[in-house]
Amino acid sequence: MEKVFKKDFYGTDLVVETGKFAKQATGSCMVRYGDTAVLSASVIGKEPTNLDFFPLLVVYQEKLYSAGKIPGGFLRREGRPTEHETLISRAIDRPLRPLFGEGFRYEVQVINTVMSADANKTPEMTALFGASLSLKLGGVPFDGPVAGVMVGYIDGEYILNPTPEQLLVSDIDLIVAGTKDAINMVEAGAKEVDEDIMLDAIMFAHEKIKELCAFQDEIINEIGKERMEVERKLPSQEIIDQVYELEAGRITKAVSNPDKLDREDTIKNIENEVLTNIEEKYLSEGIDKFDIKAYIKDAKAVLEEIQVKEVRRLITEDKVRPDGRKTDELRDLTSEIDVLPRTHGSSMFTRGQTQALATVTLGALRESQIIDDISVDENKRFMLHYNFPQFSVGSTGRYGGPGRREIGHGALGERALLQVLPDEEEFPYAIRVVSEILESNGSSSQATICAGSMALMAAGVPIKSPVAGIAMGLIMNGDKYTILTDIQGLEDHFGDMDFKVAGTDKGICSLQMDIKISGITRDIFKESLSQAKNARMQILDNMKSAIAEPKKELSVYAPKVKLMKVSPDKIRDIIGAGGKNISAIIEKCNDVKIDIEQDGRIILMHEETYFIDKAMKLIEDIIREVEVGEKYTGKVTRIEKFGAFVELWPGQDGLVHISKLDNKHIKNVEDVVKLGDIIEVKVIKVDEKGRVDLSRKAVLNDIKDKE
Repeated sequence: MEKVFKKDFYGTDLVVETGKFAKQATGSCMVRYGDTAVLSASVIGKEPTNLDFFPLLVVYQEKLYSAGKIPGGFLRREGRPTEHETLISRAIDRPLRPLFGEGFRYEVQVINTVMSADANKTPEMTALFGASLSLKLGGVPFDGPVAGVMVGYIDGEYILNPTPEQLLVSDIDLIVAGTKDAINMVEAGAKEVDEDIMLDAIMFAHEKIKELCAFQDEIINEIGKERMEVERKLPSQEIIDQVYELEAGRITKAVSNPDKLDREDTIKNIENEVLTNIEEKYLSEGIDKFDIKAYIKDAKAVLEEIQVKEVRRLITEDKVRPDGRKTDELRDLTSEIDVLPRTHGSSMFTRGQTQALATVTLGALRESQIIDDISVDENKRFMLHYNFPQFSVGSTGRYGGPGRREIGHGALGERALLQVLPDEEEFPYAIRVVSEILESNGSSSQATICAGSMALMAAGVPIKSPVAGIAMGLIMNGDKYTILTDIQGLEDHFGDMDFKVAGTDKGICSLQMDIKISGITRDIFKESLSQAKNARMQILDNMKSAIAEPKKELSVYAPKVKLMKVSPDKIRDIIGAGGKNISAIIEKCNDVKIDIEQDGRIILMHEETYFIDKAMKLIEDIIREVEVGEKYTGKVTRIEKFGAFVELWPGQDGLVHISKLDNKHIKNVEDVVKLGDIIEVKVIKVDEKGRVDLSRKAVLNDIKDKE
């Protein structure tokens, strides 16, 4: 049965249509926010899987027809997900995933398709709303609803769901998601804002989220399917007793080993021994192999639970972390630059057992990344790419293109460093930073920000301030909690929160928060931000010991760039018929690179500034205009009976009639000037065709008058 629900959400109609679209999905809805329309369809598998993880797939896809565009490329159809689609898929997945029932192992897919896009009415948050609602309408065991909003901050005011134009001048670009009770996902970029301003922005967002969740509840209460009940199958007491007897407290001791690989090897050996003994016991009793597999699976769950309990007990009761640090203590830090001699800039940042090597490459603006999506942006000049090879964690694995995690971590680092980059006018380069994670034990994305910041300074990019990042953790124990600074892999895996904060000594540049519990409060946010700020200052001090400010000179291997501006109506003259003029300039200036923008900006690039300056002079000569009454010194390039042609500058000449060559009567031109002579002349006329009349006589008379 078709139903339509409508709400005025701060001046814009939010409309939900159900029972009309994608009716064979478990749950579906078309959500319209202004002219934006997103179809969200959720499907749950028929039977539970045998997997030991929850198989959830969340997809956000933008159809280019939604913005009236035809896809680029040879095929002219949508291909692999864009970076933006991947990032938004992650942003929707993160608040949904922790709200599914523990032990739920049915396959679930949530597909969000943007079918009509108004960039001013955020398709991304519309999709999150629809994803949550489609799950609840289908009766999926999901402890939502969840909703999200974007927040900007302009002239001291918080802006709900800002437009792209507003974001250009906003100090904050924030996405917040949560339930009616708490916040459970944050993603933000910011222009070095104060912690209190960011905290208030998050709380501002949560008040709006409560309204959206209430609207979903109204719809669910009226037409939602009955919630599917999930019975979590727990290991038998017999298996639990066997595991504890065979493990004999050894895993509890091994958890406190500060060396990651040694700890993992020790625990793995203990687990293998326990599992082998259990398997042999049941085989000797004649138990069916299929049943034994189930027992082994349960035993593995018990072994992991032992680790979880000990890690959380150490932190919450003993206030000691697995590697012996205090809750607010950083691991050892090392910063260095100029690691690689032939790159334009390089650095390496090491925090404990996490190590990032970053490089910077500078290129022409035409090497900026082309964007082919529904947004208004056509390209971007700053790119940060994050690579996570398997050897960084001492394992083997698949090698190929970047996955969702690598794209997400790269985007987080890019967002943080973007806040301190100089604009095109000051630094007309395309900039690419690549972070190679050489070793990882927690928070490699924040190590990337530290290494990337140093590499930019080492390359001579005039960033406003160095940026450092830190990852905060959380262990909840009832109403009590412990916040952790600089979490390592074990604390991330068994903890309740991964809260990444990056910024300068002035303020925050980026945030990202993921949690495994239902949400966190303002007090936890406030304490986490304060603790993160203290850690950030320590990291910045260490980074400054390697490089305190950008180098004054670029690498000898980096191309040099200069920018000049001309009137747009002069572009045709510079290029010349069939590109004749521009080609001649490039040839005369040792293949200098010249990019001409429609707004009249000309960017010139070469390894040597001499050739850039030469090309700029040639361009200036082309666009230079003759002014009547001005005097010029030029070269006689042609002699006729009626006068002499004088080149004022390359590409511009004029005629000195024989009567204007001297202040006395002459019979022959060559009685006064010869080919190649340098003479001073005055412009007396420029006709409608651009022909220039010159006079040497006027110059002589001016000299005589002064005498």
